[in-house]
Amino acid sequence: MKDLLLLARTTWAGLRLLLAATLVLGLLYPLAITGIAQVAAPWRSEGSLLTAEGEHTTDPELAVGSELVGQGTTDPAQFQPRPSAAGEGWDTLSTYGSNLGPESPDLVAAIEERRAEVAEREGVDPGDVPPDAVTASASGLDPDISPAYAALQVPRVARETGLSEDRVRELVAEHTDGRTLGVLGEPRVHVLPLNLALDRALAAAQAGSPDAG
Repeated sequence: MKDLLLLARTTWAGLRLLLAATLVLGLLYPLAITGIAQVAAPWRSEGSLLTAEGEHTTDPELAVGSELVGQGTTDPAQFQPRPSAAGEGWDTLSTYGSNLGPESPDLVAAIEERRAEVAEREGVDPGDVPPDAVTASASGLDPDISPAYAALQVPRVARETGLSEDRVRELVAEHTDGRTLGVLGEPRVHVLPLNLALDRALAAAQAGSPDAG
């Protein structure tokens, strides 16, 4: 009987701890962090959405995409993102990598096919194609590309838009971030904001604006 009472008390203590932890860590803490984020950084807390003008917005109706999520494009006048293995490509409901190992024949074949496509599209030798142009990220939704891949695309984008290569390089530089804290990660180019800036520069050029560059 004593053993049963001890078991009951121990079980009840464990259940109370579980309920308290669930309440604090599963409800109160997330609500508190969400509330702080809504006040301190409303744009980021709502998904880092951007309008066509490249402005921050918290209204999904005005958004053309998120700065945090890669988007596919077939427009030759825009910068292309990394390949995506998420669903049929850049699918936010099926975000994942290919899970293929470096010695997988399927991965090797896919890389070689992508390398040939990029080389033909950009008019360069296949050996000049950077790794991020032919490999999908772990999420399949990587929003950034390397400066090398962006530089590779500059001549094609300039040709298709009619902007000068120098102007396109300026836009790339404006949307390039260095290593986080100067030491973490690699420099990266934000594709969506860059393409939006490119659209605005092209519109300004067509309108004859002196700000077009």
